[in-house]
Amino acid sequence: MSDITADVIDSQSVIEAPSRTAIALVTLALAVGSFGIGTGEFVIMGLLPNVADAFGVTTPQAGHVISAYALGVVVGAPIIAILAAKMARRTLLLLMMAIFAAGNISSAFAPTFESFAALRFITGLPHGAYFGVAALVAASMVPVHRRVRAVGQVMLGLTIATLIGTPIATFLGQILNWRAAFMMVGGIGLATMLLIALFLPKDRVEEGASITRELGALKRIQVWLTLGIAAVGFGGMFSVFSYVATTTTQVAGLGTAMVPVVLALFGIGMNVGNVVGSRLGDLSIKGTIGGMMVFNVIVMTLFSLTAANPVMLCLCVFLIGCGFAACPAVQTRLMDVAADAQTLAAASNHSAFNIANALGAWLGGMVIAWGFTAAATGYVGAVLSVLGLGVFGISVALERNSRSA
Repeated sequence: MSDITADVIDSQSVIEAPSRTAIALVTLALAVGSFGIGTGEFVIMGLLPNVADAFGVTTPQAGHVISAYALGVVVGAPIIAILAAKMARRTLLLLMMAIFAAGNISSAFAPTFESFAALRFITGLPHGAYFGVAALVAASMVPVHRRVRAVGQVMLGLTIATLIGTPIATFLGQILNWRAAFMMVGGIGLATMLLIALFLPKDRVEEGASITRELGALKRIQVWLTLGIAAVGFGGMFSVFSYVATTTTQVAGLGTAMVPVVLALFGIGMNVGNVVGSRLGDLSIKGTIGGMMVFNVIVMTLFSLTAANPVMLCLCVFLIGCGFAACPAVQTRLMDVAADAQTLAAASNHSAFNIANALGAWLGGMVIAWGFTAAATGYVGAVLSVLGLGVFGISVALERNSRSA
């Protein structure tokens, strides 16, 4: 990490020399927020038929609300980061959670499908900004050699949501009403606001903070390249995940009852990857990113070759979930290359991941439409991982040349 970046992080620290208890409480508050956001983002996928029936639309039409949320994430992250350049981080986190909670609670009372879609877009707006600022706050409270682990602990809320939060919210929505699921997510948002207000000390806006300075991130080629790693390199994970249910039933020949089991294995893999990857990232950020790109190429190719075997399918899905290990490292690298434009760069990372989501699902669906089986999505993922590795290689090469110069 450069001396400039270290100085920036030091100058933007939320609290000075925090105790372990204080760090743990702040991390818990931030992780609860990421748990709520993760639950809210993915719960709709299991409730699409219920939403479609309620509003009298087809299930594919109901799927447009997923795209609306993703669009909100992509648009909201950079815009909010720029407009909130002169806002204290604690205040910004509270504002983001307020919008998120209000958006979900309002979604539960949406009278028409059009209003529901609009509310999902609004609810997605604070997603990226929250994760970006939460990561900066977590990293500012620990020594430099533990930053990736701190970021990973915040993201742990997101990975746990895929394993616990989403299934619970989906079950609640199915036995009661789909609207109850969004009320639950809104409640988590309100609880996060309370925890942040209680445990995160007030901070001050850094001297010199401005919209112009945040926009400076857009002038840095390394910021764009790191976002490119996320947008392209992680598209493969979403390509496989989007059609894993089809792969399970039509390629491996398993019953529909096994689909939740396979999805759970993916969620377990994400949690394992997040914990292990955070520790590896503290040893070597670039080594973790590059190594995981290679790992993804191998595992996704193996997925396509062996998906017809139920045992190998389960193993590969778990390992593909482990590919999440690079995410905390990518988030932290953005802090290193953004210099004094930390908020915009950190928030934009989640815009990049949502682009990866859309790109992976689109390319995977295209391959299936061409007549290939759903197992071929692994090849799509391997190609995207190779491209992500190429972007990473360019980034490292330019960085070395810059240092030599």
